[in-house]
Amino acid sequence: MESLVQQGGGERRAGRLPAALLARLRHILLFAALGALGTLAHYAVLIGLVQGGVAGPVAGSTAGFLVGALVNYQLNRRIVFRSHKPHPEALAKFFVIAGIGLVLNALLMALATATLGAPYLLAQIVVTGLLVLWHYGGNALWTFREARRPVS
Repeated sequence: MESLVQQGGGERRAGRLPAALLARLRHILLFAALGALGTLAHYAVLIGLVQGGVAGPVAGSTAGFLVGALVNYQLNRRIVFRSHKPHPEALAKFFVIAGIGLVLNALLMALATATLGAPYLLAQIVVTGLLVLWHYGGNALWTFREARRPVS
């Protein structure tokens, strides 16, 4: 049973999240769910290159990251953020955010695998989880943010 809580002269139900926060959480979940497809592409390239002896974990992860970024750009632009920004503007901003994410990914993978000796797949899972927050924030606040139009 929910109880009523007095707040600033009004009442609201205790235990319920504000509608705006709930909407934001749903949006982050959509971002993460569709981002799983880009992550799948990332991991497929990573595993293929490392297991095939073509690249080490950091280079394989970097190549996979780039493939995953291309997949995620399309999904984010069309579905998650429903952006109408021209591709040159959105794509350039997306790759600035992705580029910073790429550097973070490589640094964190090097730290986890070379310095800490973690298995590369476990390291990549942890690194991916951390970078979801970076990518969502950067893309929501900058890449795909639509300019607010004044109300006439």
